[in-house]
Amino acid sequence: MAGFNVRSLLVTGANRGIGLELVKQFLGKSNPPEWVFATCRDPEGEQAQQLKNLASRHPNLAIVALEATDPASIKAAATRVEEHLKSSGLNLLINNAGIVRLSTLESETPEDMSLVYATNVTGPLLVSQAFLPLLKKAAKGSSQPGLSCSKAAIVNMSSEGGSITNPFAWQFGQVVSYRCSKAALNMLTKCQSLGYGGDGILSIAVHPGWVQTDMGSSNSHQAPLTVDVSVQGILNVLPTLSKKDNGAFVNWEGKVLPW
Repeated sequence: MAGFNVRSLLVTGANRGIGLELVKQFLGKSNPPEWVFATCRDPEGEQAQQLKNLASRHPNLAIVALEATDPASIKAAATRVEEHLKSSGLNLLINNAGIVRLSTLESETPEDMSLVYATNVTGPLLVSQAFLPLLKKAAKGSSQPGLSCSKAAIVNMSSEGGSITNPFAWQFGQVVSYRCSKAALNMLTKCQSLGYGGDGILSIAVHPGWVQTDMGSSNSHQAPLTVDVSVQGILNVLPTLSKKDNGAFVNWEGKVLPW
C-alpha cells in the first residue's frame, strides 16, 4: 500500500462499519489523501459523532450530507465536493452505503425489495452519475497510463451473497432482497466498466468478506472477520488493480469471485 497515492476520495455510508474504517485507514496512511470526503445522511446527528471526532484531528476530512435514495441530496453533495476540490477531479469513489433487511423467501415483502434495491443499486448508480464529471476530470488530468484506483475509479461495495454461482452463507440467512440487490450491483459495475473505461475510469465490485459490523451481525452467528482486517485487505488490493481488472468482482484478498 506504500505506493498507493490517492489525491482525493469519497466514501458513502461513512459513519459506521466498513465505511468508517475506510476513512480511518486512509487518514492514517503515511501519505494520506489531500481530501477524504465522508458522506452520511445526517452529519450533525449522533451517529456521525465518530466522524466528527476524526474531522477535529484531520483537516483533510470533510463530512458531507448525502442520502443515497435522494437525487437532490446526491446532487448537492457533488456540488459541495466540487467546491472543495476547486479545479481538481475526484480520484476514487467508494459506493459503500447499503442496507440489509432480514427475510426469507416466504417473508420477503415488496416494500423491502424496493427499498433495498433503491439504496443498494439505484443509489450507487445515481452517486456515480453525479460524481462522473469529477472522476473524468481526475482521469483527464492524470499522467498515469491505463486504469487504476489512484487515477480514477468507482469501487462498488458488493457481496458474495449476490453471487449466483456461489450464494455465500445461504444457510445462515436467506436475505433475499439483499442478495438480489448485490447481484444487480455487480451488473451495474460491469455496465460502468463498459461505459466509463474509455474515459480512463476503472470500475470494480468488491466483496469485503463477512464482517463484524451492525449489518454483518446476526443473533445466531458471529461474523469471522473484523472490520479493520477487512479494510486493510481492501486497501492492499485496490493499488494492484488495473485495466485487466476493469468490471471484475473480487474479494478483500484480491481473489476473483464468480458471478
